[in-house]
Amino acid sequence: MEYRRIKDQDKIGDPVNEDIESLRGKPILDVAAPYDKTKWKMKSVVTLALTFLTSSQAILIVWSKRAGRYEYSVTTANFLVEALKCALSLVALGRIWRTEGVTDDNRLSTTVDEVSVYPIPAALYLVKNLLQYYIFAYVDAPGYQILKNLNIISTGVLYRIILKKKLSEIQWAAFILLCAGCTTAQLNPSSDHVLQTPFLGWMMAIVMALLSGFAGVYTEAIIKKRPSRNINVQNFWLYVFGMAFNLIAILVQDFDAVVNKGFFHGYSPITVLMIINHALSGIAVSMVMKYADNIVKVYSTSVAMLLTAVVSVFLFNFHLSLAFFLGSTVVSVSIYLHSIGKLQR
Repeated sequence: MEYRRIKDQDKIGDPVNEDIESLRGKPILDVAAPYDKTKWKMKSVVTLALTFLTSSQAILIVWSKRAGRYEYSVTTANFLVEALKCALSLVALGRIWRTEGVTDDNRLSTTVDEVSVYPIPAALYLVKNLLQYYIFAYVDAPGYQILKNLNIISTGVLYRIILKKKLSEIQWAAFILLCAGCTTAQLNPSSDHVLQTPFLGWMMAIVMALLSGFAGVYTEAIIKKRPSRNINVQNFWLYVFGMAFNLIAILVQDFDAVVNKGFFHGYSPITVLMIINHALSGIAVSMVMKYADNIVKVYSTSVAMLLTAVVSVFLFNFHLSLAFFLGSTVVSVSIYLHSIGKLQR
């Protein structure tokens, strides 16, 4: 009897039971999240911008050639890309300073601990960005769009080694599919050579993927070391060192050409568009992470591969073969699976 009395008292005084009792007999309304039209518009704009910039990147590099060679200095073009990104980062910081004021997280600190971590990724990006000009001696624009997805594999493996992040089984399967898709897209049934891209082209693509993966993982480690630090400050120092290393590359590789012919010798409107495209592409990726999600990046990459191939048919007489179509489809599926694997990890 005593136990029953205590149990009844607990039941009467329990606010959860009272809330449940008060809800009985009342209809439960399905309250949907309010539709944010501004956010949807921003997401659409960012998606279209990333797709356009990604698909036109390789096309503009190939289009900037004259008679199969670059008449301009690729080191000066790369320097201008870094300078433009640095300027855009400063503009973004200026807006933040006006609205939020100068804080410890958005101040351009010049301490050794602050800036000493950026030379390594800046040097890696320098070599990778210069290689992307020379790889077009061995691959076409659509082939480049396919092969550059190899950096997904290098980034994933380096994540596992350096940041100790576990990869899901789906991601490992996606890596295998990605390799198969890249190889299928490069099959050349109309020639004695099995693959369209020669061995040196594959080696350059693999080196670029390793450099891009290591630089990306290293940069993420820097960002996570101080997560409250404004991303524009970190980008600014990365681009400053990128400019410095590109100046060294100009002195070593193109000093005579720049002195005798001028800094902008061989430049054309296409070259200027290419430089703007390269600078805006990095900003578009960061905008995707802010206003959209990783799935948007996946779809943009997949659509960009097909757009590059279609445009190359008209501009460069590219032959859109069944092998390329199947290979690009497999690559798109593998990128999607890799993204899904991140969510399920």
